[in-house]
Amino acid sequence: MFRFRTITAAAVFAMSAGVAGSALAQTTLNFAHTTAQGSHYSVGVQAFGEKLAELSDGKFEIREQAAGALGGERDMIEGLQIGSVELVYSSTGPLGNFAPETLVLDLPFLFKDYAAARSILDGEIGDELLEAVNAQGLVALAWSENGFRHITNSSRAIDAPEDLNGLKIRTMENSVHMEAFSAAGASPTPMAFPEVFAALQQRVIDGQENPIPIITSANMWEVQDHLTLTGHVYSPAIIIASPSLWDSLSDEEKAWFEEAADTAVAATRAKVEEDEQTGVAMLRERGMEVIEEVDQAAFREAVSPAYDTFVGQYGDEMLKRIQAAQE
Repeated sequence: MFRFRTITAAAVFAMSAGVAGSALAQTTLNFAHTTAQGSHYSVGVQAFGEKLAELSDGKFEIREQAAGALGGERDMIEGLQIGSVELVYSSTGPLGNFAPETLVLDLPFLFKDYAAARSILDGEIGDELLEAVNAQGLVALAWSENGFRHITNSSRAIDAPEDLNGLKIRTMENSVHMEAFSAAGASPTPMAFPEVFAALQQRVIDGQENPIPIITSANMWEVQDHLTLTGHVYSPAIIIASPSLWDSLSDEEKAWFEEAADTAVAATRAKVEEDEQTGVAMLRERGMEVIEEVDQAAFREAVSPAYDTFVGQYGDEMLKRIQAAQE
């Protein structure tokens, strides 16, 4: 299943201070993410908080910090390392900068469908990659989900890879994604997600790429005219705790957090499925032109140099294992 594991000084103080007449003081923990309130991440955070409160009989309370309130994803992960943030819901965008082993998950067209991706991330391979994150001074609780990524832009309809030529496309701060878009002819522009909407609005960049749940929750139709359903990358998410939090917990409490993480993953995946079913129609209603019929073989060919670069730097052992698991 989903796994692994970490309280800031404020949280430790709250736990030790106590409440008059009560054996357990309530501890409030910040759970941060960059997407909007009500998004799939938000749904996961709320589910996590409800389950943790239930299991701990109210000892732990989750305070959601949505929409980049505590910074971009790289900032939040760094905050985990120093103990200024307790819990984070993040994409794999900046994760490879901390645990390079996880970059394999960002290769384009790696996973054939949701069932395959979830099975692999919930199994032995997913556990090994969580352990790689743990080795970098973090506590990885579970793999969760963003969904398959698609391209939006405000310049022109994208029917084929050549339509990407010259477009400034915001990518996550991730070398594999940047390499793929560069190979396809675009001008990849890495940027923290909280900065993206304003950059699109001001035409600093032409477009961006994200799963439907993020495109809808971020109101991308307000600043983007075209959506192409490329499904070019399956985008996992990850729930991470700070080591200082984890080290302060008893074994029983750690089990509560692990169960709450599993609950969050299930809720997030359900929200992703719901958004996938309704989101495209909603975006059309909001005025976006949507291209659904895409020649994926052409896009696969266009981004294939990203595989050569990745294998040259990191080898192909994990890549082959993921591919073999889908045969």
